[in-house]
Amino acid sequence: MTVWHADDDPPAAPVPATSPGAGDLDALLKRHFGHGGFRPMQREIIDDTLAGRDVFVLMPTGGGKSLCYQLPALLTGGMTVVVSPLIALMQDQVTQLEQNGIRATLLNSTLDLDEAYRREQAALAGEYDLVYLAPERLFSAAGARLLDKLDVGRFAIDEAHCISEWGHDFRPEYRMLAQLRSGFGGRFADTPVIALTATATPRVREDIVGQLGLRAPAEYRGDFERTNLMYELRPKQKLFEQVLAYLRDNPLYEGIIYCNSRKRCDELSAKLQAHNIAALPYHAGLAAQEREQHQHDFIHGDARVVVATIAFGMGVDKPDVRFVIHADMPRSLEGYYQETGRAGRDGLPADCIFFYSGGDRGKVEFFIEQKESEEEREHARWQLRRVVSYAHHTGCRMTPLLAYFGQEHPGRCGHCDNCLKPPDVTDATTDAQKLISAVARTGQRFGFSHVINVLRGSKAQKLIDYEHDRLSVYGIGEDRPATYWRQLGDHLVQEGLLAASADQFRTIHLTPDSRSVLVGDRPVTLALSRVAKRTAARRAIVDDGTPVDEALFEKLRGLRKDLADERGVPPYVVFGDKTLVQLAQLLPQDEPAFLAISGVGQKKLEQFGPVFMETIRQHLAG
Repeated sequence: MTVWHADDDPPAAPVPATSPGAGDLDALLKRHFGHGGFRPMQREIIDDTLAGRDVFVLMPTGGGKSLCYQLPALLTGGMTVVVSPLIALMQDQVTQLEQNGIRATLLNSTLDLDEAYRREQAALAGEYDLVYLAPERLFSAAGARLLDKLDVGRFAIDEAHCISEWGHDFRPEYRMLAQLRSGFGGRFADTPVIALTATATPRVREDIVGQLGLRAPAEYRGDFERTNLMYELRPKQKLFEQVLAYLRDNPLYEGIIYCNSRKRCDELSAKLQAHNIAALPYHAGLAAQEREQHQHDFIHGDARVVVATIAFGMGVDKPDVRFVIHADMPRSLEGYYQETGRAGRDGLPADCIFFYSGGDRGKVEFFIEQKESEEEREHARWQLRRVVSYAHHTGCRMTPLLAYFGQEHPGRCGHCDNCLKPPDVTDATTDAQKLISAVARTGQRFGFSHVINVLRGSKAQKLIDYEHDRLSVYGIGEDRPATYWRQLGDHLVQEGLLAASADQFRTIHLTPDSRSVLVGDRPVTLALSRVAKRTAARRAIVDDGTPVDEALFEKLRGLRKDLADERGVPPYVVFGDKTLVQLAQLLPQDEPAFLAISGVGQKKLEQFGPVFMETIRQHLAG
């Protein structure tokens, strides 16, 4: 983990008249958030925030960024204005804050005029500690009028990477935030700003600091390795069967499956439904109301799986996502990291499975060539090369993934497929010579499917029509399955020993380095794909070794869902899975013991303690 501060001295800024001591912060942390201690860097960030400094926070998803401005909002004068990009994200955070006994509200387009006016008047009367706004609302005429009268103590810019054109999720409306200090008649020229993001390359980080005009900010960067996430790459063979087997082996797991097209989302979710899996699609082709309902059903636990394009996820703060599956190739490593980061935000183990096919690379390359400017195309090609290199990597997957963000990793992470079961490597030089020869003999005018059919001695009519059944290479690879030849072909393309066209009808041709393989000057080694095997259903609860009463855990899950439905909130707003695990381990039956559980604060003890403790007592009584 790396923490750094700006070298320059901070600008003069208002300092709280009475700085809270460690006991004050710890007491507030437990009372409102139910945590017994701070996560790495949180305390230091909060100290700098309370001192009135500008702060930049780059911390992975699930690292506890929100607390870094939510807790200070309870201690300093003036209101904390939180700028957030999505309505769903705002609503989720406000709901959780209210459940924790914190005064918070949001102002956005979902409110009618009367309700918006009521909340604005309450804000002016000092009835809130935090107000959430979208950037376009902040810079509207109504927003300007409100801010002109509001006592603003701090601005918190959430998802700050949205301000950068170099970020993976650039939003033009975020560019308006560059006027935050220069606009509004200079009223906020000296108001402290904390900017937070879960993903940013060094270039994006510099852009965020510059765009927001942060002055000598205290900068914090967390460790981007999420050790509770298991990263695995599987060959894209019989995709649906593999996905269905995984879901059946892990019947309590809820998660996200990412696809690159709307049609694929619809088809895959329909097939899962046909096998009694509660799955719903999510993409821009659905009506807004339908998308909103599907997201609601997933967050509230009424749908187990959402099959989505990358349009889904940024506004989802569901901590108990147990898997993220990429059924198609992600467009960039930054996007891949962000999407997999939606799993396991509660700190419990989760799976990140990437189904890889060289054919997907061709599809992405085709779409890249449709981009208007050469600069855009080249940047997209660079991003794709990094993804493909990651897919072909045979060492620890954390090394290339974290290197993208400027973080070194020594390898042997212990939570990726290559570390847990290193791939078998074989000498494939002779087979590479056969494949390259077949590409040459067929005239470099066909795709891998045709060339592989020639090698394997297929009786397909197309081969006969071209008289390719008479070639010397016909049938010389019949001892190998088509999947092997496809993997070898992808590997040769990745190594520059063959090349593929980027048009809609992808063809394979030789490169200047192909000859070095044919004449034996360059050996070829290949890491063999691991065929995914069905495993025994894993435990629904992963713990620290303390015995867990799993029957009780299931009862507590059901109780949590009933209480959440009564209140119209997601189950995790009542208690997270980690809290339920501890309840099923430690079996608290009085208030002090219940309050000692992680995730239980004073208000939640009062709200939910009696009914949960009664359930525990009844279970123990038999």
